[in-house]
Amino acid sequence: MTSGPDPPGGPGSADSLAQPLSGFRVLDLTRFLAGPYCTMVLADLGADVIKLEAPGIGDESRTYGPFTGGESCTFIQANRGKRSVALDLKDPRGAALARRLTEDADLVIENFRPGVAGRLGLGYTELSRDRPDLLYCSISGFGQTGPYAGRPGFDIMAQGVTGLMRMTGEPGGGPAKAGIAVNDLVAGITAVYSILAAQLVRQRSGTGQYIDISLTDALLAGTVWEAGMWFGDGTLAAPNGTRHRLSAPYQAFRTADGYVTIGASSDHLWRRAVAALGCPRWLDDPRFASTADRLAHVSELEAEIETVTQTRTTAEWLAALDAAGVPAGPVHRYDETLDDPQVRAREMIVEMEHPIMGTVRTLGQPAKFSRSKTGSPRPAPWLGQHTRSVLAELGLSNAEIGELADAGVAFDAHPERAPE
Repeated sequence: MTSGPDPPGGPGSADSLAQPLSGFRVLDLTRFLAGPYCTMVLADLGADVIKLEAPGIGDESRTYGPFTGGESCTFIQANRGKRSVALDLKDPRGAALARRLTEDADLVIENFRPGVAGRLGLGYTELSRDRPDLLYCSISGFGQTGPYAGRPGFDIMAQGVTGLMRMTGEPGGGPAKAGIAVNDLVAGITAVYSILAAQLVRQRSGTGQYIDISLTDALLAGTVWEAGMWFGDGTLAAPNGTRHRLSAPYQAFRTADGYVTIGASSDHLWRRAVAALGCPRWLDDPRFASTADRLAHVSELEAEIETVTQTRTTAEWLAALDAAGVPAGPVHRYDETLDDPQVRAREMIVEMEHPIMGTVRTLGQPAKFSRSKTGSPRPAPWLGQHTRSVLAELGLSNAEIGELADAGVAFDAHPERAPE
């Protein structure tokens, strides 16, 4: 668990380090990445997240390798801090128990195809009749309305529909998928801030509401430079490598041993970069006189700069550019990123103990609060790890829970292990 530096005036008290969402309960019906990422953030902020999964396989991302002790090293990255309850929602008994779990939930979140939650009796219309204060969030590929609403949609479909794949990669290349599931993640983050905004309304009015998030909408809302270009003069965003669309030099350049990014995004930073690179003649070159000129001759500019940057190492250029006050950075492989001293200093790698996998590492919580703690000491659960304890919280006896388990309605992948 992490917290930011103490605020001015002295260290925070124990009370001031409460988690922001302590006491906020979430019934999580999501799987794969967009929804689970959202609910992991809520868990990191202190919410009690009950992850409802199907017996047997559960969240399909549990099948993604690599594996340790039969548990997915990938699944645990987006599911720490949650309690797993496995119920068969196609069985009336399982569906009835799921509805009972919604009675104490502040938020229900799902990412089924539109209409599926309603058919299970777990849609907003059904649940809000008796719970007008309920917050309910649906995440889907294309949203709950419009001609594509009924389509299933994963991250790659959303990357295609939003135009992202046609503006990513090297000039002249074919469509390229972003290196991470960016639509999933942006949708998850959009869901987080939307839920928190709805909770503020709920606190003031006592009334809940429905939140409709789509992968395509969430990413499209972030194409701000590209929209400005198209709406402004009809310029169509195209693959541009590492170059910025509206500024130069702002990209990665080859060095003697790798690459360095340089962000000379204004005239005064350009002058500093010229000095750091030791090429004052560029200031008198009409091709590079202004941002517009540099953009118009960006290929020539890149060639000129790389003639210089390839003469020294990345570390040497970083030192020179830092000294000149020019934004610059290395271009890491992912393993180098995880070993970067800045990443370590920011506590972006967290170790915790998993009951099956042993010591595991996950990514840390990026928000650092001055008077609140974040992060969860609880690792991602095995499938159905908390089925028995959560059903007991509903008032079911051990005998009743045993009968449900024998019938396959309730499930725990490791019943032989002692409950928490």
